[in-house]
This record gives sequence, C-alpha cells and structure tokens, in this order.
Amino acid sequence: MIDPSARIDSRAELADDVVVGAYSVIGPDVKIDAGTVIASHVVIKGPTSIGKHNRIYQFSSLGEDPQDKKYAAEITRLEIGDRNTIREFTSMHRGTHQDHSVTQIGNDNLFMAYTHVAHDCVIGDHVIMANGASLAGHVRLNSHAILGGFTLVHQFTQIGQYSFAAMGSAITQDIPPFIMVGGRPTRPHGINSVGMERNGIAAEDIRLIRKAYKLIYKMNLRLDDAIDQMEDLAADSKEVSQMVSFLRNVTRGILR
Repeated sequence: MIDPSARIDSRAELADDVVVGAYSVIGPDVKIDAGTVIASHVVIKGPTSIGKHNRIYQFSSLGEDPQDKKYAAEITRLEIGDRNTIREFTSMHRGTHQDHSVTQIGNDNLFMAYTHVAHDCVIGDHVIMANGASLAGHVRLNSHAILGGFTLVHQFTQIGQYSFAAMGSAITQDIPPFIMVGGRPTRPHGINSVGMERNGIAAEDIRLIRKAYKLIYKMNLRLDDAIDQMEDLAADSKEVSQMVSFLRNVTRGILR
C-alpha cells in the first residue's frame, strides 16, 4: 500500500507489497524488495537497493550524498540487506570513489533512533547500534557487534565481531573480536562473554578467548609477540583463529 501523499519517482522499482507511508519521498534508481515497510516522512535517494522485510521508521534519510568534500557527484550506492530495523531519524549515506563506491548494510541489524552510518561503511549481520551511535566514513563493523548509545567511531576503524562498546565510547583504533570497551578515555574491559554465551559459542572457546585477551592486554607483550603466542590457542579454536586473522590486518592499531 502506498499512501497517496507519498512521492515516488517513476524510475524507482518497488515490489508489489511494499508499504510507503504519508509524505515519504523515494527518488530514481531506488529498488525496494518484498515485505519492506516504510513509514511516513522517509526520504530515500538513489542509487539505493533495499532488500526484503525491512522496517524503516519515520524521518529516516537513506542514500543521501556522502558528507565528503572530495565527493564530486559521482555515481555511488547504498546497499541494504534483509530484515533490518531502521528507527527514527537514522541517516545512511552512499559511498565514494575513494573507496569501493558503496556503503553496505547486511541483514538482521537494529539501528536505533538518531544513528548515523557514513559513506563507505561496511556493516555485517546482527549488529546493534543504540541511540545516537555514529560511524565516520570507511568503518568496518563486523557481525554481532554492539555499540552503546552515543558511541562515536573514527574513520577507517575496524570493529571485530561480537565486540561491545559501552555507552559514550569514543573509538579511535581497531577493536579485536569478542572484546568489550568503555570509559573515558575508552579502554578494553575484558571479553564479551555474555554476548558469546547468548549466541551459542562453546565454553571452551570462551576460555581460550579469555587467554588470548590476557596475552594481548595483560602480559605487556608487543602485539606481534602476543599474536605469535595466540597461534597455539588458534589451533584449537576457530574463534581465536579469527582474532589472530583480525590482528594481523589491523589498519589503525588496536585500542589498548
């Protein structure tokens, strides 16, 4: 059902059962798949593709030009997967040619009110961004990560899977998988054992992740030396192996 007050460009492609609320505006080169519900006063600019069964709440702005002074009206994209919940006043911008020209959102994510996803970000699945959390450009936010309210993430930062940032965190360096951070200044505070338990990660793997955490943060080791010692743990744990792979590819150093 499309409200008669909505404005939908003739070049937009909407599945037959897409719902569009009052006064929403959908521009050209926007594709919206089956089962997606768009509330009132939403603005979607293309090129943007939105998958199935998403729920987009009022006053969201999706697919707008990137906030990058180098942007010169090149054709770039926003791609949103399936079953995402995008709450009030959320903004998501398209990519830039300085990266891969696309901002990518996975599946089953929750973006609470006033969250912001900047240009060229890549977000995995089952991510939660609480109210007011914001990503600068080129951030990689991996699956099952949780950002507490008003968390700010510096550009080009990588945040590992199952990591957890407390309310008001300021993240300026990479966060390895499974790690909790918080405080001012923001520092690591153990592993996200509760999040891992809730998602079925085995107790033995959690024990090995805790040992890996101690090697990184408690033993006063150089990072390369900590990684070398983690290799033995990685032989017995897929999760620790993922930590090692992440640490070997950090872009901004890790938060310590």
